[in-house]
Amino acid sequence: MNMIKLPPDSKLLDPSFTFGVATASFQIEGANQEDGRLPSIWDTFCATPGKVFNGDDGSIACDHYHRWQDDIELISQLNVDAYRLSIAWPRVLDKDGALNDKGVQFYRNLLTALKAKGIRTFVTLYHWDLPQYLEDLGGWVNRQTAYRFAEYVDVITKALGDLVDSWATFNEPFCAAILGYEYGIHAPGHKNHRLGRQAAHHILLAHGLAMPIIRRNCPNSQAGIVLNMNRTYAASASPDDRFAALIRDTLDNHFFIAPLLTGAYPKLLGRVLPDYLPVIAEGDLEIIAQPIDFLGLNYYTCNHNRFHPERIFEDVKNSEPAEYTDIGWEIAPHAFTELLVELNQQYTLPPLFITENGAACADSLVDGTVDDDQRVRYINSHLQAVDAAINAGVDIRGYFAWSLMDNFEWAEGYNKRFGLIYVDYRTQERTIKRSGHVFKDFLASRKA
Repeated sequence: MNMIKLPPDSKLLDPSFTFGVATASFQIEGANQEDGRLPSIWDTFCATPGKVFNGDDGSIACDHYHRWQDDIELISQLNVDAYRLSIAWPRVLDKDGALNDKGVQFYRNLLTALKAKGIRTFVTLYHWDLPQYLEDLGGWVNRQTAYRFAEYVDVITKALGDLVDSWATFNEPFCAAILGYEYGIHAPGHKNHRLGRQAAHHILLAHGLAMPIIRRNCPNSQAGIVLNMNRTYAASASPDDRFAALIRDTLDNHFFIAPLLTGAYPKLLGRVLPDYLPVIAEGDLEIIAQPIDFLGLNYYTCNHNRFHPERIFEDVKNSEPAEYTDIGWEIAPHAFTELLVELNQQYTLPPLFITENGAACADSLVDGTVDDDQRVRYINSHLQAVDAAINAGVDIRGYFAWSLMDNFEWAEGYNKRFGLIYVDYRTQERTIKRSGHVFKDFLASRKA
């Protein structure tokens, strides 16, 4: 596979469809103690033995804080329409809530340079790097953190709003809340389902509180939120396994999208798992369910579930032959189309952007090149899956590949590579992989 193949009448070939690449602040910036940046929960988590593969941390990452100008040149070379990045809350605000001028200037310089290249800017306000001082006060389990987030959004959107085309309040509330507070595999590392679900509610509340602030400060920008979702399957046709899959789908997916789009948590939980419902103050759901301009959707894989007598569901491998990426995720583009079409049947969706999609592959640099055939096939098949969903009636406006370059992959450290660009972490040299060249050539031909 040397190219991306789409039907000549594909909506993805329309000039109005947005193509981009994505990154996140903690994963690429480094410089975690420079220019007044405060510690984040991920700095603390990385410093805790046994939490991150190989004891890796984000102190240097891709050194993007110092190499951003060269990185923008690489982004431009890929022929993308847009770049999705995130703001590091601990870099731009002091503990008292005042702007950190050096941190803000870094993002102003970055966004200005992107604009000069004609690249649209999609900015995420929270991609998991909560200031540690707020975690010390309870983090997202503490309702007050939602109000502190709204204060942060107010000052940073005023400072940067003239340079931003699209704001997302949060990236993947499921990961921030459930992986961080319920499963304990992400920062801050708590393991309690009640904490996880309460943290999730407060994140959704923070999103709702932020929406009118963004609209007031940035009336010319789009505003929304980004959710991650997997397509969930039952491991067999048995009623127990089907029930397990329903619960998994409800807890992972509908727990987050339902309050945003319908103003209520799934009714199933109230009857089957009431302990998983958060404490909800009067008016919260109305705040959460404000209209959004777009919904970002991050998709990587599907999951298969069989019944477990204690946990209700447990993840199992596909019983049918399947291909897997280097991180162990099944490659399932058909599941991507099914997920998109089902969501469109279940909800009145706003316009969608695929804000992350990509594969971790066992990449190696040989004679100056990276031949990542699996990633090329992955991108091609998933773009075809998006095209199929659009043809089935789903309103999808854009696609962002994850990720621009190899980076700090959270609990996996530097062990897994998702980038279109290979990063030598010792020298910080960047090399565009074959997938990057294929993506670049596709976008060039599309523009031509």
